[in-house]
Amino acid sequence: MTDNAKVVAILTAMKEAIDENAQFLTDLDAAIGDNDHGINMARGFKKVEADLPGVAAKDIGAILKKVGMDLVSTVGGSSGPLYGTAFMKAGAKTAGKMEIGMDDFLVMIDEAIGGVQMRGKAVAGEKTMLDAMMPARDAMKAAAAEGKGVREVLDAGVAAAEAGVEYTKTIIATKGRASYLGERSIGHQDPGATSFTVLLKAIASAY
Repeated sequence: MTDNAKVVAILTAMKEAIDENAQFLTDLDAAIGDNDHGINMARGFKKVEADLPGVAAKDIGAILKKVGMDLVSTVGGSSGPLYGTAFMKAGAKTAGKMEIGMDDFLVMIDEAIGGVQMRGKAVAGEKTMLDAMMPARDAMKAAAAEGKGVREVLDAGVAAAEAGVEYTKTIIATKGRASYLGERSIGHQDPGATSFTVLLKAIASAY
């Protein structure tokens, strides 16, 4: 089981991972977007880190809700509402819980994906973060169904997310600024799919 203190530690690790990859994410975005994805994500998670002490003793749902609100208010472009909604939807499913297990986490991922689909009006195959999120979710569910341990489940998710990022290089963007490039977006990996993978790898590494 993962308690609220562990969730705070994981969120801190996620912040550090975004900081380490901020320039890389921005460089990816420079090719097909607004040239600010990494900068924006780093700003958002800096706010998250600053606010964690104030919610660290609360239930996991309250912590994640605050994370989502921080990301909505500080991350620019489409990423703020998308990531913010993902965290708030995940938080709604863990309201009042001081501990969560893998079953809870998989429900949270489902809710996060649903929030991103609702907010972004997107589906798989459109060169968005969903192309990493959905394969990761499916791989983790399959690994959990096989009785794998937490780390093995998360590692399966990371591998699937990384494959999803590679897949985004092969398809045309049909959402967001990247869609303006049409076929010229082929060959470039999606920054949002990449940042999700960075975050999932941080979660896995924290175990």
